[in-house]
Amino acid sequence: PEEFQRPETSRVHVLPVPLEETVSYGGGTRRGPEAIIDASKQVELFDRILGGEPALDYGIHTLSPVSVTGGIEEVLARVQAAVAEIVAAGKLPVVLGGEHTVTIGSVRAIAAPLAVVQVDAHADLREGFHGSPYSHACVMRRIVEETGCELYQVGIRSLSADEHAFIRENPDTVRTFFAEDIHADAAGMWLGELAARLAGKRVYLTIDVDGLDPSVVPATGTPEPGGLSWRQALALLETVSGAATVVGIDCVELAPSPGLHAADFAVAKLLYRAISLSVRRSRP
Repeated sequence: PEEFQRPETSRVHVLPVPLEETVSYGGGTRRGPEAIIDASKQVELFDRILGGEPALDYGIHTLSPVSVTGGIEEVLARVQAAVAEIVAAGKLPVVLGGEHTVTIGSVRAIAAPLAVVQVDAHADLREGFHGSPYSHACVMRRIVEETGCELYQVGIRSLSADEHAFIRENPDTVRTFFAEDIHADAAGMWLGELAARLAGKRVYLTIDVDGLDPSVVPATGTPEPGGLSWRQALALLETVSGAATVVGIDCVELAPSPGLHAADFAVAKLLYRAISLSVRRSRP
């Protein structure tokens, strides 16, 4: 409803960034933000698990899309400036990509100390890819090197030998929960470890939709079998928001496809739960 969209009273500000610059397989990420917003209109505001209609308690304002013209560094500077403005206003930034590179600009805008929780099929820890240090395949490497933040990766099931070596060589910075280990952990002990590591910290949550299994979100540029189930993804959100204070969220790499609008809806519904849990935790 209109009265819950006002920028001054809304606790959450959504920032669309329709970037599609370095995608390396299937395309379409430029249409991701619009598809998520369109699908969100079909998501029920009532949440039986959380109780009531959370969005009407905190309010959601959607900003105009960030311009993606010019070079990648120009775009990242615009994202950084826009997110910094949201944070300065005391709002929770929720960035909609677009390709995963947008996360660099968003994280740059949020002050340290910060831990990053990355839901993804891919490690994104390459030094460079296809001649660019700002490829979507390098985003987490850039963030770790620039900020020195702790990185917690969830659902990874595809990476290069160099990325694997980087993880092994940086145990104090990077903790990777591989998808096969998560699936083998029927007791959910990995969630307990993650909660303990995140306890009391400020967290930036970045959700690459290919972190979920393609049976949940098939509409993405580089789908990988064996991803997180819907229940596992929700359990992750509960764990992160329960242990830490989420200070920023993004959702990236949705590549809408005709006839697969179920993927758009799943992403919108997942984001609504992520936002609601994060706002509930961050309240005084």
